[in-house]
Amino acid sequence: ISSALRSALQDVRIAKFIVVSMNILSVSFNFSTNSLRYAVTVEVITSDGRVIVGTFKGFDQTTNVILSSCHERVFSETEGVETLPLGLYIIRGDNIVLIGEIDLERDASVDLTEIRAAPITDITRR
Repeated sequence: ISSALRSALQDVRIAKFIVVSMNILSVSFNFSTNSLRYAVTVEVITSDGRVIVGTFKGFDQTTNVILSSCHERVFSETEGVETLPLGLYIIRGDNIVLIGEIDLERDASVDLTEIRAAPITDITRR
């Protein structure tokens, strides 16, 4: 992470941030043809607290993101993580708080039915 990004991330109250793995952009995305070289699975956290996992397909100049084979992970303090299938999904850029690449091997080794966590609350815009 560059020092500019690091300092921006330290003051989260100023603005929304989109953190995109540099591997996704430099390795996976061919800017001259606007195409992906291989499928990258990402997790997106939205400003209303939703956690959406899917295959990154593309984005545009306003950071709208296209994901395929999506599912939403719904967290609960009393039950395990519920997975809701969504299919093809387009997320508006101004609703995205965080994007991160998922390590598929590590993700597959986690038993989501055993995880108990409070849902992420809505992020207040100031």
